[in-house]
Amino acid sequence: MAASFETALAELRTLQQENWPDEVPREVEYLVAAAGLVDHLRHWASERPDTVAIDFYGREISYAEYDELSDRFAGWLTDNGVRRGDRVGVHLGNCPQFHIAMLGILKVGGVHVPVNPMLREHELAHELSDAGVTVVLTQPALAPLVESVRERTPVRLVAVTDLGDMVTTSLGDAPFEPSDPARTDWQTIMDSDRAEPVTTDPDALAALNYTGGTTGMPKGCEHTQRHMVYTAVTATAATGRRVGENPPTALVFLPVFWIAGEDFGILMPLVNGGTVVLLSRWDAGVALRAVERRRVTSMVATVDNYVELMDRSDFADHDLSSLDTPMAVSFVLKLDAEIRGRWRAATGRTLREGSYGMTETHTADTITLGFQDGDYDLSGDPVFCGLPVPGTDILIVDADDNPVPVGEQGQIIVRSPSVMTGYHGNPAATAEALRDGWLQTGDLGKFSERGALHYLARNKEMIKTNGMSVFPSEVEALLMLHPAIEKAAVVPKPDPDRGQVAFAFVQLVDGNAVGAEELVGWARENMAGYKVPQIEVLDVLPMTATGKVRKGDLFAMAEER
Repeated sequence: MAASFETALAELRTLQQENWPDEVPREVEYLVAAAGLVDHLRHWASERPDTVAIDFYGREISYAEYDELSDRFAGWLTDNGVRRGDRVGVHLGNCPQFHIAMLGILKVGGVHVPVNPMLREHELAHELSDAGVTVVLTQPALAPLVESVRERTPVRLVAVTDLGDMVTTSLGDAPFEPSDPARTDWQTIMDSDRAEPVTTDPDALAALNYTGGTTGMPKGCEHTQRHMVYTAVTATAATGRRVGENPPTALVFLPVFWIAGEDFGILMPLVNGGTVVLLSRWDAGVALRAVERRRVTSMVATVDNYVELMDRSDFADHDLSSLDTPMAVSFVLKLDAEIRGRWRAATGRTLREGSYGMTETHTADTITLGFQDGDYDLSGDPVFCGLPVPGTDILIVDADDNPVPVGEQGQIIVRSPSVMTGYHGNPAATAEALRDGWLQTGDLGKFSERGALHYLARNKEMIKTNGMSVFPSEVEALLMLHPAIEKAAVVPKPDPDRGQVAFAFVQLVDGNAVGAEELVGWARENMAGYKVPQIEVLDVLPMTATGKVRKGDLFAMAEER
């Protein structure tokens, strides 16, 4: 197998080098010799102390302050017994405290565990317990939920901070009022002494980023600071920039507790010494004003977001000339020549598709720059993903793990310096996903005649609802917690507004007559809103002779509902 892989890679690399964009470096280029994210923060705090690192509705945090505040968070952790390797959960929406906490955790050699604030009781208990989280930073509104599951987890300390703790004046664009940090734990945390610097181990476990899968509850992807820095450096190259030169100003509203938000809202600006203009949520009017006010250069948004901007009556009133790297993600709406043409006519800039990736790879694996001339990237099978970033290899293989010729379909597999070390505490799942250093993505794709990757379909089990991943196995596992449900099977159902929604077929315990409406209500209380399925009760789920659910039958049934 190794020989066939190397032969296929050699042929692909030759083809890809022949079509390599002139603007993109062919090799991985680092600016700071040390391979840690913490080292980059200290570098910029020394070299550009007054440069704005984070702008949160007008509250500007310089690199010097970013470094100091994360030192103080690290000092607070140390004072509370957190040591190298300990897991710390950050259970927040978008706010500067998230960035400060993450870097503070890394500064003490701890493990950053970003926790989705949309999780409900069973989901939260699973993640905190599975990761071994001992300290949690959460929001006041979420603290009761954390306390309700605390006895089922290793959590020993819960601290709270409000989204408005870092803003000091009333800001018209903020969807919240400034709050008094003395009313939460934030002021106490920030009053801590700065932690003494410790040596960064770039290859130690630094983060557990949770993702779903084809079986059971979500799994923690083990990532290191080396993974993070490589991702930021190659994502920079993919924009045609060199690290540290012309630092980007990125508008970020993607949730930074998700891996894509972390990449483009924390890692990439930090490694470049750039600025992140952080929003707590998407708002088209706020986004337009922020781009103009801060001279934003880059932005990652769904195609739907860009269409919403262009449909606004005041769109033409805003100067968007600084936005030279607008990246689109195709979910409900797909990027096409008409939408691109509208954006180009209005702004003079070209809207490009974002990169291919997943939590296991740190999700910034390809380059789309350089293929937009003549809409080449929009003329083939969607979704166009481009060439692998420097240092990353991608192959397409058949069912027997043999590389297929260019133009043929198969499973996408990835080998990269940012591929996870493994699934936390799950050697069986790790062995299945990582084979000889290659990640088995389960996604269907092919290469074009220029060596560019085209993503054709996700693993048929996964569901995308408004761009958010919903894994049927996880929803099934949660539904099975209901005492009236004996069996559950979840499949995707097409939806004109959200792309897809989860549809669950359930079989009840004998003698139980609970209705679908009541089950949906229970689901709303026990899982994040975007995961809540439509439910239909069947007398018996369709089964194969070997006792497996015939999901093919259910796919067809869901489409008819």
